[in-house]
Amino acid sequence: MSITTPDAPASPKKQRDSRLALPTKSDHVRGGSYKRRESALGLALVLPATIFFAVFSFYPFFKNFYEILYVPSININNPAKFVGLTQFWDTISSSSFLDSLRSTAIFVVCSVPLGVLGGIFLAVLAHQKLRGIAFFRTAFSSTIVSSAAVAGAVFGVLLNPADGFLPWLGIHFSPNILESPTLALPAVALISSWQFVGLSFIIMIAGMQSLPEEVLEAASMDGASSWTKTWRVTMPLLSPSIFFASVVGVIFSLQSLGVIDVTIGPYGAPYTHTNVLIYAIYNQFVQYNNPGSAACYAFVLFVITLIVTLVQFRLVEKRVHYGQ
Repeated sequence: MSITTPDAPASPKKQRDSRLALPTKSDHVRGGSYKRRESALGLALVLPATIFFAVFSFYPFFKNFYEILYVPSININNPAKFVGLTQFWDTISSSSFLDSLRSTAIFVVCSVPLGVLGGIFLAVLAHQKLRGIAFFRTAFSSTIVSSAAVAGAVFGVLLNPADGFLPWLGIHFSPNILESPTLALPAVALISSWQFVGLSFIIMIAGMQSLPEEVLEAASMDGASSWTKTWRVTMPLLSPSIFFASVVGVIFSLQSLGVIDVTIGPYGAPYTHTNVLIYAIYNQFVQYNNPGSAACYAFVLFVITLIVTLVQFRLVEKRVHYGQ
């Protein structure tokens, strides 16, 4: 009968030598094929988004510069004529452009603060620990899912001079609010802020729910009233959410097209001074068939959006308190 003995464990030196052994050629092959599969998978995942942005963002962006610098020939068989910046200077020096620029500034100044402050007010109300408050949180955020067509139709009915809400209250305007050169712009700004207040509320309520409870409890123990605690404690801690909502609100208001189109229309927009830059682009391209002028308006809108956003990040963000 033979007796087998277990193999003796490898010495520490052999174990160390096995760890320091150089990778073989097959290891390199397996590692290279794995990296190639990972690279192919990554490219496959980003390819749809890349195609989408290339077709709908990058190509129109660079095509816009071509439309500014070239004017199409009357004869479609002839190439477009290079005019340099002549078309651009003529467009931005026109009275219609200056009116659109003024209307855009008034529209943003009216709609953004209303949307942000409305979101803060609703978030303070919805942050209370009351029974059934979840229903009100859903109701307050519902405006974010309403389309511009729905918002315009609802407010169009409310402001109808014949059977709207204001005439029912005995309040009459002559001319109608949406036809008034003075009141139409603030009215559409109010509608736009109503649309934005849902998103603003979601941002604010999310910020409030992440506030440190110990700080709020310490303020209460120090005898701070609800008003003092809100403005001296909650608002500074909520400044990142307010800053983010302000940046998003400015971009949202600069791109508000649907509400003006539904409530005012292309022919009434210049008369009521609601022909803001984004709507002027639509009018120049669709109504007047002037793609060059529309491209000039679009470039100015892009520059304004970029400058305002950079100013907000450079100046306003310095006052934002990011709690640790």
